[in-house]
Amino acid sequence: MTTQPVNDAPLLEVKDLKVGFRTGKKAVLTAVDGASLSIYPGQTIAIVGESGSGKSTLAHAVIDLLPGSGHVISGEILFEGRDISRADRKAVLALRGSSIGLVPQDPMSNLNPLWKVGRQIKEALVANGVATGDAADKRVVELLEEAGLPDAETRARQYPHEFSGGMRQRALIAMGLASRPKLLIADEPTSALDVTVQKQILDHLDTLTDTLGVAVMLITHDLGLAAERADHLVVMYRGKIVESGPAREILQDPQHPYTKRLVSNAPSLASQRLSSVRARAEVREQAVQTASEIAAEVAESSSALGEGRDDILVAENLTKIFTLRGSKPWEKIDFAAVEDVSFRLRRGTITAIVGESGSGKSTVARMVLDLLPPTSGNVIFDGKNVRDLKGRGEHLRLRRQMQPVFQNPYASLDPLYSIYQSIEEPLRTHEIGTKKEREAKVRDLLDKVSLPTTVMSRFPTELSGGQRQRVAIARALALDPEVVICDEAVSALDVLVQAQILELLNDLQAELGLSYLFITHDLAVVRQIADDVLVMQNGKVVEAASVSEVFDNPGQEYTRRLLDAIPGASIPLGG
Repeated sequence: MTTQPVNDAPLLEVKDLKVGFRTGKKAVLTAVDGASLSIYPGQTIAIVGESGSGKSTLAHAVIDLLPGSGHVISGEILFEGRDISRADRKAVLALRGSSIGLVPQDPMSNLNPLWKVGRQIKEALVANGVATGDAADKRVVELLEEAGLPDAETRARQYPHEFSGGMRQRALIAMGLASRPKLLIADEPTSALDVTVQKQILDHLDTLTDTLGVAVMLITHDLGLAAERADHLVVMYRGKIVESGPAREILQDPQHPYTKRLVSNAPSLASQRLSSVRARAEVREQAVQTASEIAAEVAESSSALGEGRDDILVAENLTKIFTLRGSKPWEKIDFAAVEDVSFRLRRGTITAIVGESGSGKSTVARMVLDLLPPTSGNVIFDGKNVRDLKGRGEHLRLRRQMQPVFQNPYASLDPLYSIYQSIEEPLRTHEIGTKKEREAKVRDLLDKVSLPTTVMSRFPTELSGGQRQRVAIARALALDPEVVICDEAVSALDVLVQAQILELLNDLQAELGLSYLFITHDLAVVRQIADDVLVMQNGKVVEAASVSEVFDNPGQEYTRRLLDAIPGASIPLGG
């Protein structure tokens, strides 16, 4: 990471930039308002802010990729001293790729699913006049190797769906650096990736940019990541730059109220769990100690699993084996996605299951929810074996007692259903209440998740990501469940919205006596909210303990690697 500009002249200089979007015949919505910044050769700057702050709009204005009716209203974008904001289309296209590269946020929507990965990188090479023919094919393999992909020649012949999220992101980095640009714009390049994969990719990106002397504009909402990876930090709020300066200085002594909020709510910078969680844990421990004394006598004479205990959910030796197609059409390969996983969820607490993509944590959640039958093992819910349930009625009762909240609030809500219909649907499916009673229930649920009843007539596309996730939580609570299973429920959200949702989940737990199974790859979030944690690797549990034990004294090297990969966790913060 370069600490000083290596050249007195900036590579990129943005002066008093104003960007707007036309919303009607004359109306213009200002997305960037008077932004100014400079990037020097070899320097990394990070632009941080929540969704809607204008950070991505600013970056897209630099590379002339503003969507729809977006346009530069005023100001200058100087690249190597030349104003490219008013350059003709041909000149901008000549710069794009060859001098300014882009690594976009979502690798799945930015890679053509019908084209092999190698062909897509080759297209970038040909379009920018870097190489053609056999030379381009050879360069594709070299770029994939540079991006850290093993067996690059084979990978080049595969399609995007055959890559993991981390591999797809590496392919996009290979494309972004294919023409050896002078400036690389990385727009949330690792926001959907596990912390260890994120660290590998950012480490590799640092190595490549240091070696090539490439300047980097890093767009992120993760302040910990910004502090570790950037020399200079730019904080945006409602289209304006509200604070700018050396990254660690800003994080250790933020001046603007918005920056202070970002710092205080960033999970990767937090050193303590939510205060309300700590208070609840203390109260619960006292209650459990008393209850345990009373239950001890009952437990001695009880032979039923879970009876006389405070375990609401028990997983016993869960195993799930999938049969996959081999390299030859007739070959079949058994793959153990989950192997001999056991744990207990104590009533009124939060158990987190953490691990990288492919560790098996979401497969465990699906088996617990009875959405996927285990190959072997049992799920005991409130003393009853889920595998022994018979008929639609018993399964519906289980559905009422266990409800999921999924990762993507954009995909988990039907876009054709209004918010009222989305929340009311489980009540109608389970034939609960009259139409008037269901409407009253929906209003009450919206109030619980701090949404106004005016959203009932709106549709998911009219809400922000955080609002949609609140709707998903309201829907999960509609049937008054005892257990809520959150599968990466906050990983797609900005830090401020994430903090709001975590606080909401915690408050709802205290109010309703809920128990949570919290599936996540983010140990920083686990430390904030959970009581107990299971660490999974390659389908197996490698560590299981209380959160304080895992963080203060991890017993496994894999757990230590996960903890070490939390961005910004070791950065000392000011008051």
